[in-house]
Amino acid sequence: MTIADIKKTLDTKMDQSITALKNNLSKVRTGRANPQLLDSIHVEYYGSMVPLSQVANVALLDARTISVQPWEKNMGAKIEKAIRESDLGLNPASLGDLIRVPMPPMSEERRKEMTKLARNEGENSKVAVRNLRRDANEAVKKLVKDKLASEDEQKRAEADIQKTTDKHIAEIDSLVAAKEQDILAI
Repeated sequence: MTIADIKKTLDTKMDQSITALKNNLSKVRTGRANPQLLDSIHVEYYGSMVPLSQVANVALLDARTISVQPWEKNMGAKIEKAIRESDLGLNPASLGDLIRVPMPPMSEERRKEMTKLARNEGENSKVAVRNLRRDANEAVKKLVKDKLASEDEQKRAEADIQKTTDKHIAEIDSLVAAKEQDILAI
C-alpha cells in the first residue's frame, strides 16, 4: 500500500462518514414533515416485518402532513397502528384508503432535545473521522518504519491527512448547524 492509496482510502471512508451523518440527521425530527421520518417504521406483512416503504407509498401532502397510501386495502389499519406505536409521537388519521400523518408542532423542550440529538450525531461523526485520521497516520508511519517511504514523505502525508480531516470536520459542523436551524426555524 502506498501513501496515495492511504489518502484515497481515507477520503473515501470520510465521505462515507458524512453520508451516514446525513442519513442520521434526516431521521431527526423537525417541525416540517419529511417522508424519511417514517423509514424506521416496520409493518407486519404476511407474517414478517417489512419497512413501511415496501407496503405503501409515502409522500408529502403539504409542509406539515405526510400521506401514506397502502398498496393493499387490508394494510391500512396495520400501518396506522405501527405509526401510532412508534416512538415518533405521531397520530395518523385514515381518510378512506389514504392515511394522513400530521406533524404536531414541537414544544420548546422537544426542540432542545432534537438539537441536542443533532449535535450528538455530529460529534459521533467527528469521532469517526478522527479515528480514520489516526489509522491513516499509523499506516503512513508503518510505511516509514518498513522503509517504503521517507520521513519527508511522512510529514507531507500527515499534513495532507490533517487537511482532509479538517475539511470533513468543517462539513460535519455545517450539516449540524443547518439541521439546528431547521429544528429551531419552525
